[in-house]
Amino acid sequence: MDHPPSVLYLEHDGKVLLVDEEGNGPYLPETNRIGPTKYRLPTTEEATALGLSWAVKNRFQILGFEVIKAHPEIEWPADWAWKDDCISDDWVHPIAREAIYRSIHRVVSKVIIQNPKGEVLMGKVERGHFVGHWTLPGGYMDHDEHPEIACVRETFEEMGIKISLLEEKPIITQKIFTSEGISFVSFTYRANWSGDDKLIKPKKNEIADFGWFSPQDALDNAISGFDIAALKHL
Repeated sequence: MDHPPSVLYLEHDGKVLLVDEEGNGPYLPETNRIGPTKYRLPTTEEATALGLSWAVKNRFQILGFEVIKAHPEIEWPADWAWKDDCISDDWVHPIAREAIYRSIHRVVSKVIIQNPKGEVLMGKVERGHFVGHWTLPGGYMDHDEHPEIACVRETFEEMGIKISLLEEKPIITQKIFTSEGISFVSFTYRANWSGDDKLIKPKKNEIADFGWFSPQDALDNAISGFDIAALKHL
């Protein structure tokens, strides 16, 4: 199947529009189906011909093809494809499947830990996105894991200490950082810790060092957009 240089990824509450090579649709995927590619995302012209209008959310590139992510201005399209059913169907074009994969939120959970002086605990990262920079403890949530559990687990893994979160709502932020169009969502909690620094054991090959910073110094040293957003609340 020839693929247009630009396609429109229309999604509404888990439903996406698939068309055939001529722009006709909607079509439905089948899980684990094997065979030649037959369905893809529509072009803007094809979507217009189907009587659709939409609000553009963002744009990104996949292997040189432009994908325009948009929300259709219609009622919930019950006859469209469930996005989760498209992933394992060979009939659905790889560009459509990759666009769906990129639309899934990546969720991280972090924590602002303060000592009795009000200083903030940070670790200098040795691997991942922020090598050589200071970040708050935390990281990716495991599957089927609550964010409250995730940041406590990550703190123990990264710093070797057990914490109890304060009973307050987390700071929630969302942002797309790169041209790939992947959205990250962060939950940042708060905790107090009054233990001996000798108990802090940075994880080997992940956290090079730890330090306590005043809230302003923590903000000045933070590199993660999520850390910066959370620290501003202090």
